[in-house]
Amino acid sequence: MFSGFKAVKNDIQVTMRKDPAARSAIEVYFLYPHIKALKTYRRAHKLYQEGHFFTARWLSQRARKKTGIEIHPGAEIGENLFIDHGMGVVIGETTIIGDNVTLYQGVTLGGTGKEKGKRHPTLGNCVVVGSGAKILGNIYIAPGTKVGANAVVLKDTTYESTAVGIPARVIDKEKKIYNL
Repeated sequence: MFSGFKAVKNDIQVTMRKDPAARSAIEVYFLYPHIKALKTYRRAHKLYQEGHFFTARWLSQRARKKTGIEIHPGAEIGENLFIDHGMGVVIGETTIIGDNVTLYQGVTLGGTGKEKGKRHPTLGNCVVVGSGAKILGNIYIAPGTKVGANAVVLKDTTYESTAVGIPARVIDKEKKIYNL
């Protein structure tokens, strides 16, 4: 995992690759809210790991107010996360996000109640989550999965699947539908 300047440089490079509207590194650094949110998350996550829970949450809430992106400092985020537009994105405390994941605006990676322990989803590598999608509970979104816009995913997915609908169901390459 990158840290400090290298992490921000990597975030900018990922954004330049994934966002066709990104014109320059300067623009991305100063104008893209997910860059600020990820920078703050890294500081807050370090504090959280050191047991400074209040300060970590205070930092994450400041970032939320400034960017519209709420990342709990207890979440674990891999490399190359890209949050496009970002407003309304919520990433819960026990969420685990793999590498090369893309989230669009309004995505919630949340819990389903007042359970203790691991209560938020785990996203494998190379997952894409469409605008407004909700992935809820301690479930596993397998590597390569695509979650459609506004889907509500409540159960595990399979490798390189596409999940759509409310509640979400998997559609395979032949357009067959399977309930999760």
